[in-house]
Amino acid sequence: MSSLLKICFLLISMTCAEITHSHNSEDLPPLLQKAVEEVITGKYLNALLDILHFQSSNVWTADTLTKVMAYFHAQDAVFTLSSLQMSIKSYLKSLLYQPRQLLSEFQQLDQQQFQTAMKYLFNSRKGRLEMGNIILDWDKTRERIFQSPGVNRTLFLITLDKCFLALSALDCVDILSQVLRVSVVNYLQPDVIGSLPNVLQEDAFRNLSTVFKDLYDKTSANTQRALYGWMKQMLQKSCNMSEFNESVSWVSAENLWILGRYMVHLPLEDILKIGINEIRLFISYDNATKQLDTVYDITPELAQAFLERINSSGFDMRNASTVYRLGLLVCFYDDMEQMDSAVARALLHQMIKCNQLRGFQAEVQKLKSQLLNIAMQNQTLNDVLGSLSDAVVGLTSSELESLSPEAVHNAIATLNQVSGWAKSQAMILSSKYLSYEKVLSFYNVSQMGALVTGISTQAFYSMNPKELSQIIRGTTSQYLSDLSPAQQQGILRKITAFGDFSSSVKYIQGAFFKDISLSDLWKQTGYNSSMMKEKELRRSQALYLYELLSKKNSPVDLLSTGHLVKGVTCQLIESMGADFFLNNFKIFEKNLHLLSPYQVNCLAWKFWKVSNASIPPFLLSALPTEYLEYVSGPLCVPFIESLGKTEMDLLNPSLRKKNAVLQKVQECLNGSIADEFDVDLLGNLICHLPPAFLHGRMSLKAMAIALPQFKLCRQLSHQQKTEIKYKLLEFYGSPNNWTAETTSDVGPLIALLSKGELNVLAEKFPDIILQIAKTVGPLSSAEELLSTVFESVSNGTSSIDSSLTRSDCLGTRAPSSDEIIKLAEANVFWSVQELKCMDAGTFGKNVELLGTVSGFNSSQLIALKEKAKQVWGSLPGWKSYHIVSLGRIALALTEREIEALDLRSVDTVSALGQQREWTPAQARSILQGFLEDSGQTIGTLKSFDLVGLGAILCALNSTEIMSIRTAEFSAAVARVGLLCCSSPVLRQFKKMTESVFGTAAGWNGSVLQEIGTIAGGLNEDELKALDKNLMPYFQPIAIRRIPSEIFQALSPEQIANLGPENAAAVTRSQREHLNGPQLQSLQLALDGAQSSGPETEKDDSTPQAGQTPAPGGAPCLSGFGIWLCAALTLHLPF
Repeated sequence: MSSLLKICFLLISMTCAEITHSHNSEDLPPLLQKAVEEVITGKYLNALLDILHFQSSNVWTADTLTKVMAYFHAQDAVFTLSSLQMSIKSYLKSLLYQPRQLLSEFQQLDQQQFQTAMKYLFNSRKGRLEMGNIILDWDKTRERIFQSPGVNRTLFLITLDKCFLALSALDCVDILSQVLRVSVVNYLQPDVIGSLPNVLQEDAFRNLSTVFKDLYDKTSANTQRALYGWMKQMLQKSCNMSEFNESVSWVSAENLWILGRYMVHLPLEDILKIGINEIRLFISYDNATKQLDTVYDITPELAQAFLERINSSGFDMRNASTVYRLGLLVCFYDDMEQMDSAVARALLHQMIKCNQLRGFQAEVQKLKSQLLNIAMQNQTLNDVLGSLSDAVVGLTSSELESLSPEAVHNAIATLNQVSGWAKSQAMILSSKYLSYEKVLSFYNVSQMGALVTGISTQAFYSMNPKELSQIIRGTTSQYLSDLSPAQQQGILRKITAFGDFSSSVKYIQGAFFKDISLSDLWKQTGYNSSMMKEKELRRSQALYLYELLSKKNSPVDLLSTGHLVKGVTCQLIESMGADFFLNNFKIFEKNLHLLSPYQVNCLAWKFWKVSNASIPPFLLSALPTEYLEYVSGPLCVPFIESLGKTEMDLLNPSLRKKNAVLQKVQECLNGSIADEFDVDLLGNLICHLPPAFLHGRMSLKAMAIALPQFKLCRQLSHQQKTEIKYKLLEFYGSPNNWTAETTSDVGPLIALLSKGELNVLAEKFPDIILQIAKTVGPLSSAEELLSTVFESVSNGTSSIDSSLTRSDCLGTRAPSSDEIIKLAEANVFWSVQELKCMDAGTFGKNVELLGTVSGFNSSQLIALKEKAKQVWGSLPGWKSYHIVSLGRIALALTEREIEALDLRSVDTVSALGQQREWTPAQARSILQGFLEDSGQTIGTLKSFDLVGLGAILCALNSTEIMSIRTAEFSAAVARVGLLCCSSPVLRQFKKMTESVFGTAAGWNGSVLQEIGTIAGGLNEDELKALDKNLMPYFQPIAIRRIPSEIFQALSPEQIANLGPENAAAVTRSQREHLNGPQLQSLQLALDGAQSSGPETEKDDSTPQAGQTPAPGGAPCLSGFGIWLCAALTLHLPF
């Protein structure tokens, strides 16, 4: 929209030009005459478009401007500079900030003006526009236009409304494509589909269909159905209607290709009527397989109908070439009768893609199991392992254990392509493979694919450091993020302690780099900014590296280098010159997600200080609440829009600030969410709106657009959920009348419905409900839904296995593999007795899945533990992979049972340490078992042992902690700093930390960030002695671990410097121990008040924290930056 601003200056310059009376106004070309009249009547957009059209075939000269001014004079149009400025300013406010008005303005354009607008918005290849001596940066103008969801929606709606009448259909389809592809919001809604043209040239229809196919995954189920209806209508019109009758299908091979993924919306009867020749022709297309590979949401009924037609068309369904062409239809293959093993293997090979299906995985697993049995007819598992594709994932640990090392070696080329391995499976197969290879080398590891996660930590540590360095930069590096923390630490420890770390560090990419300890970074040299581009950094690493690299790299270089921006301190921000800061603020803005709330608060104060007139409005929310007074009128839209694109907690960690910001948002919306434009504007903010506002202030029209946003909200309150449920029922009506598409669109929000309403949906759409239930999380968030799913699944299967011989299981249903896979978290509703009666084979196949169920109570876990003992034998005989596969089930092990386990492997203990619900006695037993079975003492533990122990470390006593080797502790300290141990344990870890980083009095910000919760072990004197400028560098989790009686020793100045995020982490107990001045300081920190440290340069013109902003009207603020402010005050040079 900046073009509108630039035309203002053109028009204003007209009023300032010297008027030459000798020119006849009739000399003015008609189009310019029309433009001038539009200026006089205030139609500035129309005038701009007419001028652009005029100059497309005419040259703008000084004489032209003189004629324009003569015409003004002839019309007695006397403008003063201020009056024209105010008129234009008022017009622009409404147009730039009100997409509804912009839509109205576009609707009133004549055909030529509309064509000009579309040409310059979508078809112009010019990077800049010239109007006389005025040059417009058109590329940036369009970029700003397409970044605005409101303007984008306006362009979409106006294109549908006017384009097909004014331009060629192909041009309009191209424009629609550009608008839809550039936007993160999908403007396609069922009611909008009715506005699509019902007559289109063939090329235009095909192009538009392609756009809709590309946007399929961004489109709601109801809209998909509506688009399918539109495409069907258009395709039926293209048929020869004289030959069209009920017995002849309109679904030709070509029409199937045009429908693409929309073919899954064909009714069953239409599929069964497809002509034999047409289905044969379709399957013969080279791109048929590609299309069928993408029908992720096809149902078994429709898939089998397609398979039936393909079979009827003469294709040999057991021919490998045909099987290949079936795409995802192969996942529902059901003709097993007299199948030979070669066909079964061909089907299994194609079924590797079935994990992309949305649902029906239990059915797929069942089919794979059947095919697996056929594929192994008259052969052993060792013989056919390499030809079973990913069906091997369904093998139990005992079946994998029976494999020979040679068979695994021979099949590795297939096994390394398979995904979805459980950790225990990867452990078994990697052990088999490596026992054949004898030596663990770079080459051997590179052959293993995802199975590298099964290599033991000790095996990695025993490798040659040069070979390990090759692993972290070879193709295997893509799997490093899947390794356990202990495995990652084992690799890094070997490289840093014995390898050429300086040359290796540049190859350590992504999240793997985050595990390098601060102390190891200190020991190395030769860093440069280019090394850091693809690395994820912890804040402690970034603080150290930014300071180090700033000695030889420019600030712009460092700010632009990936995660290094995390290391920018407030002192650095304060020391930046005004011009440098303003010119490079975009770098900060682009990387907001990497910044801490404290850094954002510092940026806000810096911007306010150097240019409060152009501060991006969202930064006002990071300042004390009184600064929100500046947000009003034209600032409201950029304020809300920028907040909607930002994480709320980043700007406002405290509840009080959030509420103040949300109150301002409501004021800006005039107390209501009226329509889709308001929803577009709100973005992520919609998740934070208070329940009362949702209740009475959101229109049903807005609700339709808001639904996808609500589904993405992570932390809705109970009251918000209640209001959303009310709106859902008001908009969609009773669930008794919902369609399958509506149920899919409501998605995880169905968890808000009552049990009775859920029962209705589960009866009508069991598969959809099942798919949704897998996305809703733990039991606490969706108990009624999970209960409904459990009842639906269990009622739909046979109840009792009569083959069970145990007397206590007579009359008791036993969980089947199908049921367990379908239920996921809903497995929590099996009774203890039902779990006890589970078949041994069923348990063996599904133990990993059962171990992930978060809602099992202690009785259920005990039943599953006993089942494990029944299946695997006595505890001393359990292998490491058995223990790893237990997950939460391991929590049921008693101290005596833990003592009986073989815990020599750190990988076994690492899996146990990932559980956070151990009692102190259990944790102590695990620790003791590991030390005894591995033959180690605390003093011989390596860093990867410490990392692997995880939460078990909290069971160490003070003597044991102090016996940890300093070098090993230093490498693991960041991981230890994630643990929430008791205060006495943290105090001992703090003492160990001093052996690494020196006494607490000498710690800097990077050390405080590195040690995490260990900082919660500082004593009263140490805490009081800390410089107040270090307070923001505590991690919030560390603040919460400081005992209240010690926390109260902080001075008011220290508390005031905590920063917003740390202040929000202060617990109720800590707050209750504070006195008046301390509480006032805490409130200042929560509000984001400016710290008054010695590094902060004072400026009398800068409002200080706690002061009310000076009266005199709001400064010129805008989400469009400095240029808009300048434009509206006539200070922008061209």
